[in-house]
Amino acid sequence: MMSQVNQNAPRVVTVTLNPALDLTGNLASLTPGAVNLVESGSLHPAGKGVNVAKVLAELGAKVTVTGLLGADNQEPFCQLFAELGAEDAFVRVKGASRINVKLVEQDGRVSDINFPGVEVGADDIAAFERTLFTLAETHDVFVISGSLPRGLSPEQCAQWIATLHEQGKQVLFDSSKAALTAGLEAAPWLVKPNDEELSDWAGKPLAHQAELKSAAEQLATKAIANVVVSLGAEGVMWLDKDGWLRSQPPKMQVVSTVGAGDTLVAGLCWGHLNNWNKEETLSFATALSALAVSQVGVGVEDIEQVLKVKESVRIDNVTC
Repeated sequence: MMSQVNQNAPRVVTVTLNPALDLTGNLASLTPGAVNLVESGSLHPAGKGVNVAKVLAELGAKVTVTGLLGADNQEPFCQLFAELGAEDAFVRVKGASRINVKLVEQDGRVSDINFPGVEVGADDIAAFERTLFTLAETHDVFVISGSLPRGLSPEQCAQWIATLHEQGKQVLFDSSKAALTAGLEAAPWLVKPNDEELSDWAGKPLAHQAELKSAAEQLATKAIANVVVSLGAEGVMWLDKDGWLRSQPPKMQVVSTVGAGDTLVAGLCWGHLNNWNKEETLSFATALSALAVSQVGVGVEDIEQVLKVKESVRIDNVTC
């Protein structure tokens, strides 16, 4: 769906520090160590924050995109931002942004092969920091998503989150591994680990709802206002000051799970930007993410389909 930018639309900044070109191949099944024939494929700009920006722009937000972008292969990104009507505030750095290979099998299983991206230096980091806090003079909501490039430490990223928090900005943060661990100490307004990422943070497998609930409640003690745990086909758990809610989407025909988590973040952000209540936001974001697995590529192809799926999303209190 092509974005029609409304200058009065809600404003948001998405931050992608390690963008990528996603090379996605679809095949019946993957056989390691053998020649595999891909039935169809695509190459498109991605990175978690870029995916979030695409969905938000197509929903109707006025999006500013920023981060660290390799100058050598920036053209597809520039084209996408122009198509979305997004304001491009990326800092260009030497080299090429990474290429991520995603092999999607017929049963929905995805194998990721992520290449290293650019290595950033002190001047690149300083230029981005200036850009970020200039944007903070005119924006209140920031989505920081994805991994970090070589040369940028988790602690530096966490410091940016902490400073934005101190300035009264609302940061939706979605990352993993060391970046997630550091960022959780910086009081982002919302975090969205999946069950595997939450288990990594806890240092042990969290197989049951009660265990996930307990770990999420530990995160809430770190002054994180919203802890959202995504459970894939099993839905979403959300803890805030009003307690727990859990959503259950209808069963979907899975084509690809690529970008479903980013779509969920975009849906949560869209609800917040529009001042929807918690139940409305959760049901919409769950429907948006559920529909994402039934299509190839990230984006809102038909808002009416989203609203139809939303009618079948079940919302319950979490009691155990």
